[in-house]
Amino acid sequence: MDWYEKLNQYFPVEEMKSQEHMEALLKEKSDVYYKDEGEHHVLMYAEFNSFIFIDYVYVSSASRGQGLGHQLIEKMKAKGKPIILEVEPVDYDDTDSAKRLHFYQREGFTHAQSIGYTRRSLATNETNPMEILYWSPSDASEESIYEQMKRMYEEIHTYKDNEFYGRSYQPVDEVLTLDEDRESDDILKDLKK
Repeated sequence: MDWYEKLNQYFPVEEMKSQEHMEALLKEKSDVYYKDEGEHHVLMYAEFNSFIFIDYVYVSSASRGQGLGHQLIEKMKAKGKPIILEVEPVDYDDTDSAKRLHFYQREGFTHAQSIGYTRRSLATNETNPMEILYWSPSDASEESIYEQMKRMYEEIHTYKDNEFYGRSYQPVDEVLTLDEDRESDDILKDLKK
């Protein structure tokens, strides 16, 4: 099974980029978009001067619990930049969603309480809310994480979207919001129960 098949079997269709989109990013944005692949993992990420965005992390079920995910995150942390990623809200019918959040919590990631992120899937045309998690070696503000997410969205997620999907994703200001008074949905607190 190749790297794209591994990701495609693990991630929901509404979160997946097309293979053509990802291959174009790897080729045409090779200065920022990378693939770290091994027999039991696939890590897709964008590295900018001031931050890293983890697009996809896949660890094979046979290798889970052996520290491979931790090693991949440590490799990213060693770069000394804030790390940002998206996760789906906890779905209590899908134990993997809770396990992913527990994993990132153990790795020291913080839930960005003031950043809202909801985008329409081009695959399903349904609204897809996501949570933003981040790790920062220097206590980055949520406002700076928000600005970095906007840059990533415009440079990675919507890169040639009309060409690959026949239509465009929503503009960044419709997808990402910053509300410092946003109520906490207690995503990480729920996990402690």
